[in-house]
Amino acid sequence: MDAVLQTLADNDSRYFRELAELVGIPSVSTDPAHKGDVRRAAEWVAARLRRAGDIEVEVWETPRHPAVFGRWNGAPGAPTVLVYGHFDVQPADPIEAWDSPPFVLTERNGRIYGRGVSDDKASMLLPILAAEAFFAAGQRPPVNLRFLFESEEEIGSPDLPALVRARRDALACDVALSADGGMWRADVPSITVSARGLASLAFTVRGPKKDLHSGRHGGGVANPLHAAAALVASLHDGGRVAVDGFYDDVEPIEPALRQALERLPFDEARYLAEVGAPGAFGEPGYGTLARQWYRPTIEVNGLYGGYQGPGGKTVLPSDAHVKITCRLVPHQRPDEVIANVRGHLERHCPPGVSLVFDEGSHGSAAYRVSSGSPAVRAAAETLRQVFGTPAVVVGMGGTVPVTLTFRETLGVDTVFFSFSVADEDIHAPNEFYRPERFRLGLQAWARLWRNLAAAWG
Repeated sequence: MDAVLQTLADNDSRYFRELAELVGIPSVSTDPAHKGDVRRAAEWVAARLRRAGDIEVEVWETPRHPAVFGRWNGAPGAPTVLVYGHFDVQPADPIEAWDSPPFVLTERNGRIYGRGVSDDKASMLLPILAAEAFFAAGQRPPVNLRFLFESEEEIGSPDLPALVRARRDALACDVALSADGGMWRADVPSITVSARGLASLAFTVRGPKKDLHSGRHGGGVANPLHAAAALVASLHDGGRVAVDGFYDDVEPIEPALRQALERLPFDEARYLAEVGAPGAFGEPGYGTLARQWYRPTIEVNGLYGGYQGPGGKTVLPSDAHVKITCRLVPHQRPDEVIANVRGHLERHCPPGVSLVFDEGSHGSAAYRVSSGSPAVRAAAETLRQVFGTPAVVVGMGGTVPVTLTFRETLGVDTVFFSFSVADEDIHAPNEFYRPERFRLGLQAWARLWRNLAAAWG
C-alpha cells in the first residue's frame, strides 16, 4: 500500500485541477437546455476512466442521458466490486445567492465551492483516481472492478433500473459500493446503513378560467391559492402526517438502531444553529435524528401561484401549484403512498376549485443493510484505519434509488462509501466540499479494496 498511497499524495494538485474541470461542466440533468452538458460530462468521465489504466470503458445510452461503464478483471479469485456514482447535478438557482460562480470550482476559507462538488462529483472521482494509483505504482487493484456512473440520479434515476436489467451480466458483482451518500459529520467517521425512500407528486388547484381583479371578484369565487394552502395544512396534525393509511406499513425503529442513536454525540442546539432554525419540529415521540433517518415524512417543496414580480398586483389567480415529496421507510411502497396522498387531497379539496394531478410522479423504496455484513465491516475497518477512530452507525434521510435496483436485479447489497458531509449545502447555493476529505477519501478507497479482498478471502 505504501507505493499506492505515495502515488496518491504525489498527484494531489493534479487531482484538484481535474475536479475543477468536472465541476466546470454544468451537467444539470433536469433541464433540457443542459442535455449537451450532461453528455459532455459523460464523455469527460469516460475519458478519465480510460486514462486511469487498463480498464475497458463504454458509454451506455438511455432514453434520456448516458451512463459510463468500466470493467477490469485482473484479480483472479478475488471478489468483484461494483462502484457506483453520478455526475449529474441539481440546478444552481438562485444564482444570485452564490458567493462565487457555481460552475467554477473556487477555494476559500479552507473549502472548495461549486455546484455538484459534494453531490457527487468529488466523491465519484475518488475511486477512479484510486484505481489509477494502483496501476501507476506498478501494482494491480486487489479486487475485480466494475464502474457505473450515471447522469440521472438527480431526477430519480428513471432509466437506471431498465439499464441495469439489460446489462446485468456485465454488472455482475459480489458487492456494490456507492460513492454517493455522505457522512454524518465532518469530525466523526460514519457508516450509513439505511436510506429513506421517496414518493413525489405535484398538483394544480384550478379556479376561474383566467386571472381576475381581486377587488371586482374577490369574495365571489374561490381563490386557488387559499385552497392550496388549506390542502397543504390538512396533510399534518401536530407534526404527524394526517393522511389515512400513511403509517400502515411503518414498523417501530429497531432496538439496535435506537441504541446506536443514543450513543451518537448529537448536540441539537448546535444543529439548530447550523441550519438557522429557531426550534426542532416533527412527529411527536421521536428525536430529531430518528425523525430524519428512520421515520417517514411529507414535505411541501413548492407552493406558488399568482403574481410573483416586484411590488403588488391585485389579482385573484386562476390556479395555484404544489409540489410534494414523501420520504419513506422500509415496507412503505411508493405507489401506495402516492395513492393515499392523492385520495386525501381529493377528499379535502375545498369547494369552488378543482384538482389536477401532474404527470410524472415517481418513487423509490427505502433501503437498509445489516451493519454486520462483511462489506460493511470492511468499510468500518477502513474508516478506522484512515481516521484513527471507530466509525459510528447512522442513517440517511435522503434517497439513493440505485440501492434497490442493485439488490433486486444483481442480488447484492450496497455499502455507502462517500466522503461528502451532510452540512455541505448539497442542492443549495454555495455547495462545498472539504479538501481534507478528498485526500482521506483517496486513501480510504485504496484501503477498502484491500480489506474487501481479505474479507472475501
